[in-house]
Amino acid sequence: MPIIHSLEQATDQRLADYRDLTDVALRSKREPVEGIYIAESLKVLERSLMAGHRPLSALTTQQWLGRLEELCERYFELCADLPIYLGTDSVLESITGFHVHRGTLASIARPVLPTVSDLIQDCRRVVILENIVDHTNVGAIFRSVAGIGADAVIVSESCADPLYRRSVRVSMGAVMQVPWTRAGSWSELVSDLTGSGFELAALALTPEAIPLDDFAHNPPERLALMLGTEGDGLSAEALRSADHVVSIPMKGSVDSLNVAAASAVALWALR
Repeated sequence: MPIIHSLEQATDQRLADYRDLTDVALRSKREPVEGIYIAESLKVLERSLMAGHRPLSALTTQQWLGRLEELCERYFELCADLPIYLGTDSVLESITGFHVHRGTLASIARPVLPTVSDLIQDCRRVVILENIVDHTNVGAIFRSVAGIGADAVIVSESCADPLYRRSVRVSMGAVMQVPWTRAGSWSELVSDLTGSGFELAALALTPEAIPLDDFAHNPPERLALMLGTEGDGLSAEALRSADHVVSIPMKGSVDSLNVAAASAVALWALR
């Protein structure tokens, strides 16, 4: 069973994983290096446990303790001797930097990511995220991948962390459900994909772009859909590597959708 620790003060040294959670730049650098990510809410923690990810500790209030203990009982092999730190709402807020209205946080050991070649071995549809920096967009794309359909996601070297707290929350835990990995260089990624028989389709606004509905009539058997960063879109290198350039037809004076919305439209058309 988990081990309950009542918190006397917010400065407890055992709570280092939960400090400064609102500092995006700091947490984005810290968490991958330290091999952790933060699950916010019991629902997200449950998704982590379902995926076999091992919690290192949990932080909660008396209101949520019973439900947290029930969850730990269902996944007792992962939660044996789990330290649960119990504090008031004000103590949790002073530790994390925000009001923890979802009641529970957990520090989770990051899973080891597969290689690109191992990830795509049995895939037919893969989504590539190039340099997308907004964690909300990354989380929303993962949710579309899980709900509408693709087999895996590959994020570029500079793409935002799918396991950052906001990405996980927006995805409703889909980042634990969808197989994914982080690529090395772009040239290595393209080599892995083309060597496995994938054709690369860039979602972009260019004069030669094919309307999405036309492209969806007869898509390649193995397809990697590339989505670019907010604002600038895909890099010139990514566009040069594409076998197809595809656009979503728009009306009025609107030329494009937010990248997360565009991912949902494209995945629906290519399902």
